[in-house]
Amino acid sequence: MVGEASNGWESIELSRKLLPDVILLDITMPDLNGIEATRHILNENPHMKIIGLSVHPDNGIASEMFKAGASGYLTKDCAFEELTKAIRNVIAGQKYLCSVIKERVAAAFISAQSYRTGLTGPKLTPKERLVLQLIAEGKSTKDIAGELNLSIKTIETFRLKIMNKLGITNIAGLVKYAIREGLTSLEK
Repeated sequence: MVGEASNGWESIELSRKLLPDVILLDITMPDLNGIEATRHILNENPHMKIIGLSVHPDNGIASEMFKAGASGYLTKDCAFEELTKAIRNVIAGQKYLCSVIKERVAAAFISAQSYRTGLTGPKLTPKERLVLQLIAEGKSTKDIAGELNLSIKTIETFRLKIMNKLGITNIAGLVKYAIREGLTSLEK
């Protein structure tokens, strides 16, 4: 292990500095979730291999991680042997999906069932997903504006657009939605 980050932005910075071959990335990190961090990291360093880690054995979240460019997806309760197998596979250029959800994902693709692919319904932009995550983490409009270097009015507009797209009428509903979709967790 060459480094450890406590949030999504820090993981991006460490990936720039340390240039690791493989990154184990928590999906529900504060400030910037693992899906968005994966997009940023691979945009700058497409040769890096990222394995998403989640407490959620959810094929929709796994699908979003792979869409972001990840090479693997594991649940945090996987055995050490599975973790080492995943690392070996992604280094060899293969994709790796944890055994807990592999069969569910295959069944969903084969049967062409409609299943969640990250944020359901109307597609949210990456900036809207980030604002939603920060709202769900309990940050104030002023704090979000400062963190993203935007005006308070812009953040309020983002919040209203998100609510309209998702058909949600209050902040509590946004928080529940973000937790259900894996943008944040109750652990924070």
